[in-house]
Amino acid sequence: MIDRTNLRKEVKSALQRSRVVALIGPRQCGKTTLARQIVSPDSSNYFDLENPVSLTRLDEPMTTLQDLRGTIVIDEIQRRPDLFPILRVLSDRDPLPARFLILGSASPALLRQSSESLAGRITIIPMSGFSMEEVGIENQNKHWGRGGFPLSFLANTDKESLEWRKDFVSTFLERDVPQFGIKIPSTSLFRFWSVAAHYHGQIWNAAEAARTLNISENTARSYMDLLQDLFMIRQLRPWFANLGKRQVKSPKIYFRDTGLLHYLLGIKSEDELALHPRMGASWEGYVIEEIIKSTRPDEVYFWATHSGTELDLLLIKDNKRIGVECKRMDAPKLTPSMRAAMTDLELDKLVVVYPGSQPYTLAEGITVVPLTKAVQSVTVL
Repeated sequence: MIDRTNLRKEVKSALQRSRVVALIGPRQCGKTTLARQIVSPDSSNYFDLENPVSLTRLDEPMTTLQDLRGTIVIDEIQRRPDLFPILRVLSDRDPLPARFLILGSASPALLRQSSESLAGRITIIPMSGFSMEEVGIENQNKHWGRGGFPLSFLANTDKESLEWRKDFVSTFLERDVPQFGIKIPSTSLFRFWSVAAHYHGQIWNAAEAARTLNISENTARSYMDLLQDLFMIRQLRPWFANLGKRQVKSPKIYFRDTGLLHYLLGIKSEDELALHPRMGASWEGYVIEEIIKSTRPDEVYFWATHSGTELDLLLIKDNKRIGVECKRMDAPKLTPSMRAAMTDLELDKLVVVYPGSQPYTLAEGITVVPLTKAVQSVTVL
């Protein structure tokens, strides 16, 4: 097992300063494993709401929780939204005898309840599968191919990893989605998800996808929003600048886990990935997700005009504007798009990420860096 030291430290630090900490992310990304490193599952302070015993213990939640001390973990809290008002009361006690670590599988209802009931009391920490930093640079290609879900990445063989992802998708559609109260036939959502895989790294055209699937445009948009809410897909919004140019106003979409993308595209191994026509788009999405995951920017966008000028990623952090271009080629060169992005978007710097090993400078403020050094280059100004 890979020790997620930095994430565990972040959660512990948040618990010292916040009354309630929410660890939010997709199923099977490692939330429970992390929580059990903080509070033992055998402790009376640990509640797993998929466990009938824990559910029974919380039949009278106020009575059960009010006498506990220390850190209290409530896993899969979206199954009991009625607990949020009770957590608000318990977290307002003075002196405060207990703090709460709540885990949820990215339910939109969970986010609404937490923001409404626990405003000013809660820190939300997003979580995903393993990052490149966690698995090690030497495992980067394996990580890109299999994705970051722990059981997919750690599988003994590519075949076992692929079987795990197949089972994950099936369980997600047939069990997890209905648990959120969403009534969509699993076959319909699977077809939509498979079509969405071919839009990875492209402008999302809901009308076109709707025609392909013989559904309404509104239905296509609602399916895409659902997959975003459950952390399966990222809709990267376009940046608008007052430039006197016609700018793209539709989002780009990226699968947040490339392992799931590759399963839905029928890619079974690293060798098949290297020959696949969507390989470049897959790598672009992988780079973008790793940078966002590691830098935690305040805002993220892409930028494009109808004349062809574009920027893959615009990060805004601490009032700085940082551009990122993803180029899967041996030696990226300076392009008119890069110059235009620096000028039109008033970038503080532009980082061009490529799969090589040596960094080099293209122009003032524009640097080419290997993927292994991309995060450091983005965060250092």
